[in-house]
Amino acid sequence: MSPAVPGSDGRPRCGWAVSSAEYERYHDEEWGRPVRSEQGLYERLSLEAFQSGLSWITILRKRPAFRRAFAAFDPDTVAAFGTEDVERLMADTGIVRNRRKIEATIVNARALLALPAGTSLGAILQAHRPPAGPAPMDLSDVPASTPGSIALARELRTLGFRFVGPITAYAMLQATGYVDDHLRDCWVRGGAATAESDDPPGDPLRR
Repeated sequence: MSPAVPGSDGRPRCGWAVSSAEYERYHDEEWGRPVRSEQGLYERLSLEAFQSGLSWITILRKRPAFRRAFAAFDPDTVAAFGTEDVERLMADTGIVRNRRKIEATIVNARALLALPAGTSLGAILQAHRPPAGPAPMDLSDVPASTPGSIALARELRTLGFRFVGPITAYAMLQATGYVDDHLRDCWVRGGAATAESDDPPGDPLRR
């Protein structure tokens, strides 16, 4: 069982959030809060892809370096990256140096800019937003993927996005507020949907 547990201030949180100060701040201030700008969504999608196979704490701690390396995840700038930029990024010890993930981040910026008129990444996520269900009681109640995230990943790949599987797609829905998977007894539950999380480029932990 992994129910909500007290954090550093005694308030109950999702069990995964209390193992470090970074996780606690991310959980309280960002995870599950709505992200509506296309740049913000592109950043989250990129970071979720980089996280594949790694712990999320690794990505959190490297996030300022990722933002520097990828021009604050400005899609227009990243879409123009070429071979020299890939090699520059492969030499950047501040980020995760995985060539496939780096190249996918560039390709995904181009795919974002190439979306048909009237379509946006936010609209695609909204279309795959699951209906609200009962709050999870325990971390074991939170799925890694769903039929909706399978469909979302399939649509994104059809549109030219790469490195987006069903697990990454569901993590994206969770992180950007399209799913509220805070546990029933977590103090953030419900309130996350009322405050957006489009923080400006810089230290995402705001400390």
